[in-house]
Amino acid sequence: MSRVIVAGGGIGGLATALAVADRGHRVVVLERRSEFTELGAGIQLAPNAFRALDRLGVAAAVLDRAVHVDALRFMDAVTGEQVAAMPVLGEYRARFGNPYAVVHRNDLYAPLLERCRAHRDVELRVDSPVVGYEQDGDGVVAVLADGGRVRGDALVGADGLRSAVRAQLVGDGEPRVSGHTIYRSVIPMEEVPARLRSDSVTLWAGPRWHFVHYPIDGGRSLNVAITRDNGATEAVVGVPVEHERVLAEFADAAPVIRALLALGRDWRSWVLCDRDPVDRWQDGRVVLLGDAAHPMLQYAAQGACMALEDAVHLGDLLADDEPAAAFAAFVEDRRERTAAAQLVARAMGTRLYHPSGEAARARNAMLGGWSTEELYGKVAWLHGATRFGGSTGTPESLVAARRVEAAAG
Repeated sequence: MSRVIVAGGGIGGLATALAVADRGHRVVVLERRSEFTELGAGIQLAPNAFRALDRLGVAAAVLDRAVHVDALRFMDAVTGEQVAAMPVLGEYRARFGNPYAVVHRNDLYAPLLERCRAHRDVELRVDSPVVGYEQDGDGVVAVLADGGRVRGDALVGADGLRSAVRAQLVGDGEPRVSGHTIYRSVIPMEEVPARLRSDSVTLWAGPRWHFVHYPIDGGRSLNVAITRDNGATEAVVGVPVEHERVLAEFADAAPVIRALLALGRDWRSWVLCDRDPVDRWQDGRVVLLGDAAHPMLQYAAQGACMALEDAVHLGDLLADDEPAAAFAAFVEDRRERTAAAQLVARAMGTRLYHPSGEAARARNAMLGGWSTEELYGKVAWLHGATRFGGSTGTPESLVAARRVEAAAG
């Protein structure tokens, strides 16, 4: 039985702890904060996420807290018209084997945390920020901010966008600032007029901005998020924003959007960041996972899904191989799929969500011309994954990534 250290107690870190412990290893999770908790509001979970959650033994608990939406709707924020809608019940569930659902982030996090706390081979430690690592032929040491040292047979860096493990392993500096600022709020559903309620994930695309809303908390709340491509150059994380500022910034939005924004409260803002895909996630007995390995913008709604896939596949590999060999196989299996998700998320934010004028009309014609079956085909490489390693590099995901790179170049 190996002892595996996991740096970071977020969704990816806890999922990794469960996947590895279920394969017969002891795991210690080192969380930098003073408690295990998850920040943020709504999150979308596609069928590939639920396939991973089922492997982790928490799918039922997450589904109990989730809202099963009926469709993903794309609206033109200028004309107010629906451009396209992809139903995610019936035929979609039959094709992909699991639901598409939305939850509050804590409704995903809490079941993972509860099962970790109940697992005899998972140890959870708070106030333990990992700032680096050392390794030799026999193992690895996680070095903590206070000088403490935690020794194990392997280290998984699941410590997020600004991962200290990545800083040592890759050394690629600060994350890439996208220039997009997002404002988020959660509205009690009882305050939302019936005409503005929907069981869909609805996205309104405007010129250099977009607005997303969907129900969470079992339908008791409405998650709202509005994003502007405003050229922001400094990263911002969860900074409170005055209600009047949000309304003023989107004064030209359609009436239905303004009506929902007016109901917002306790607004907070983030400047979205990601990183370029890299090939190297491993250093001997050390490996990166989730946002530490492949942070992505939210526009494909796959960040948490990819971290859950990572965790399950890493657990499978560690069941059979010693850490360095398992980690090498993990990187080889996962890097193409996750790179494609990173690049497609970027492209969606510019080419689908934010164009104006003729570019927006061309987008509408393209999306509106696809049948339901064609829409399912477009997302199949992401939503329909039945394995998380080996062949999941696809040809579809590679084609998508190369198209994005070509467009960017």
